[in-house]
Amino acid sequence: MASLGNEKIRWSIWVPSFLAMALVLLPLFSMATGASWQGLVEAAKDPDVRGAVALSLATSFGAATLCLLLGTPFAWILARREFKGKHLVESIVDLPIMIPHPVIGIAFLSIAGRGHLLGDAMHALGIRIMGTTVGIVSVLTFVGLPFFISSAVTGFKKVPERHEKVARSLGATFYQSLARVTLPLAWRSLLSGYIMSAARALSEFGAVIIVAYHPMTAPVMVYERFTAYGLSYSQPVAVWLITASLALFIVLRVLALRGETVE
Repeated sequence: MASLGNEKIRWSIWVPSFLAMALVLLPLFSMATGASWQGLVEAAKDPDVRGAVALSLATSFGAATLCLLLGTPFAWILARREFKGKHLVESIVDLPIMIPHPVIGIAFLSIAGRGHLLGDAMHALGIRIMGTTVGIVSVLTFVGLPFFISSAVTGFKKVPERHEKVARSLGATFYQSLARVTLPLAWRSLLSGYIMSAARALSEFGAVIIVAYHPMTAPVMVYERFTAYGLSYSQPVAVWLITASLALFIVLRVLALRGETVE
């Protein structure tokens, strides 16, 4: 009887797990096998496709770099300090995950337009959001920042605060203890957050198409070719985009696995 009960438990675990994996793999497998090798080669040779994929990669990693620069100090504060309204701040940080992404694009255009204080200042400096790579990087940073901060906060919390205090007691300044103790111990989480924010930015479509239909990123090109020419013409571009995303996540998983081995 006990073994029969255990068998039922195993089935109740494996069947949903199999269905979840199938839900992820089947559409991707269909996409990959639906595109012919000739179509993939032609897409790889197409300068428009190469330009769109290159723009997506460049803006995604540019946004991830901004997330690293802006999010690392912020994540340290959230990990190390307690203050009134902290839970509200943490909720605001996660807000870009929940906001419909076309709304993000509209919000950026609203603050960058004439008549808005920030928009007028940007126009005076010659900075444009609509139809520029600056606009693309801005919205990609917005959507990627929560992923970086979440990973960085986790990494900083894993570093015992006493290590920083010992460094300070030995004569190190705050910034020296941060550079020589905290960051070297938390670098793996920071790098994982960097890759995660880049991967999230790479897949962004809704906010980008509002802010900049041109220059065209890879997700926007997939949409444009699907609506104009149909599934077969958009599939090769989609496959190359999926390949880039998969490569990023393989790197992320390898880093996480090495981190577990080190620990």
